[in-house]
Amino acid sequence: MLAAFLTGCAGLSAHNLFSHYSQAMQPARQAILYQSPQAAYALLPDQPAGPMLGDFEQGRVALQAGDLDLSFTAFNQAAALLSTWRQEAKYQLSEGANTLGSLLTNDNMRSYQPADYEQVMVHYYLMLHYLQARDLQGALVEVRRANLRQDYAKRMRAAELQAAQKEANQQGLSMNVGALLARYPDSQSLSAVQNGAVFYLSALLYQAAGQLDDAYIDLQRALAVAPNNKMLAAQAMVLAKRLHRQDDLRLLEQRYGQAPRWSSTQGQLVVLDEQGLVAAPHPWQLPLAIYDSQGYGAIYQLTLPYYPNAQGPLPQGEVLLNQHRLALSPLVSLSKMAVQQLSEAMPGIVLRQALRIYAKDQLRRVASDEGEEVGNLLANIFNVLTDQADTRSWQTLPDQIGMSVVALDPGMHTLAWQGYSISVEIKPGQRTLVWLSRQGQSLQYWQGQLGEF
Repeated sequence: MLAAFLTGCAGLSAHNLFSHYSQAMQPARQAILYQSPQAAYALLPDQPAGPMLGDFEQGRVALQAGDLDLSFTAFNQAAALLSTWRQEAKYQLSEGANTLGSLLTNDNMRSYQPADYEQVMVHYYLMLHYLQARDLQGALVEVRRANLRQDYAKRMRAAELQAAQKEANQQGLSMNVGALLARYPDSQSLSAVQNGAVFYLSALLYQAAGQLDDAYIDLQRALAVAPNNKMLAAQAMVLAKRLHRQDDLRLLEQRYGQAPRWSSTQGQLVVLDEQGLVAAPHPWQLPLAIYDSQGYGAIYQLTLPYYPNAQGPLPQGEVLLNQHRLALSPLVSLSKMAVQQLSEAMPGIVLRQALRIYAKDQLRRVASDEGEEVGNLLANIFNVLTDQADTRSWQTLPDQIGMSVVALDPGMHTLAWQGYSISVEIKPGQRTLVWLSRQGQSLQYWQGQLGEF
């Protein structure tokens, strides 16, 4: 057992063993919200959770700081690591030792397994990078990769639970998972498993490439995720009309009203707005006392990650268009997606914790037999010090992404927020995209033409 533990720990940071990721990320998150992305960059942890998550964080902070080259490099490295990680046979082979080590310590010793929504967001940011470089074909490649990940995620929701249950059965371990989860402080049940912002951006790109059928399909998917978004519905109705989908148009108009009529003499401003920071998981503990037949006992802590009921994102202030409030409609809440992902993974996490407590208690009993009180005391100290929740997640993502679509007369127009001012050129019959990223008092933006609307 000791050999397995040492093998599993090889090459991994002691930070994984004695601390948790949210704690390490707190200085960088505070800097993003209250100082600047440039200040946050120097405060990012030195990859305590491995290179993949390090590239996620580095790419996002570099993008917020305006370092597009560094951001693009980091996201490309992350995409390459994801491609390797997805090769299940190679991943399982390299994961074996880490799994053995985690059985005696905590889930942080396992290789980081990115959530579905995090994988999709890597491709989302690469889409934006290619679009900023005016490489529409490169952006469309990332569209297809993102949509494949979203489709795959829908088919694989229960895989981790099934694997953990199988492992528990092989160990002869049974437990009432439902009774334990009843005490776990789950935030709420959500249906947020698909990313409407990715679907919407892909629809815009398909339309720019003249692939109207593909654009309409992704608009429908975005509308299914955000059914109350009337701006999305308006664009879906216009495209349904162009494609002569009369039955679809009739159903959309029954729910959302008449399709808008956009004049070819005007232009269209589309704003993609990111704001806030995604919620970060915290550790939650449930003490468990276990005694043997000789009266020696141990206090174990069932330590799980959870999302506390927070006050919500910090107020970001209003975005103004020509000195008037710009109406923004939500596309996705990444915080809700994070909560949903953890809720789905929780039964598997609990089963691994049960196996871990069983293994630790067997080790304690061996130590007690060899050294009586001293061995029992050392085992208890080891258990407490290494009992850390796995709070690893992509914590520099925005809290939410929204959008706005406005018809404007040709010419120069102004977007403003918190002292920042952006001049936007609108051309007749053309669509202009402005991407905004607002965190704390910092703003990063980019704009470009997407062709006819």
